[in-house]
Amino acid sequence: MTQIKEKNKGGRPTDYKNEHVELVYKYCLLGLIDIQMADLFGVSEVTFNAWKKKYPEFLKSIRLGKEIADADVALKLRERAMGYSHPDTHISNFQGDITVTPITKHYAPDTAAAIFWLKNRKPKLWREKQEISLKGDTPLRYEFILKPRTEEDPSKRR
Repeated sequence: MTQIKEKNKGGRPTDYKNEHVELVYKYCLLGLIDIQMADLFGVSEVTFNAWKKKYPEFLKSIRLGKEIADADVALKLRERAMGYSHPDTHISNFQGDITVTPITKHYAPDTAAAIFWLKNRKPKLWREKQEISLKGDTPLRYEFILKPRTEEDPSKRR
């Protein structure tokens, strides 16, 4: 009988392992970006991107991890923008007596967080640069009045 040889695909064997699916998910939850994850796996970003194309479960794990991490951050940003409260414990020591008191801490809304949120969620309404369209039937007319410069008291200059 004749044996049929498998054709050698060439190139180096892949460093990809099935365990990478769970690891990449956890790395995404930590907020790592692709280049950082590629570095942790000991491969180039090109190889990392090739893995995403070749292994659908790898790509799915990345997407899920990033979606969850982004949603968690968005929730915390919203809490900062709106203000929030949370339970806490106050521990004090007065003349050797330790007291533990449950309290609720309140945080006022954070203007910077609110502005950031609105600029990203509603950029047309909240961006710093506003574009104004001046379309209409009435043409705009500007008049400039030029006056000759006269010698004036330097203390009156702006």
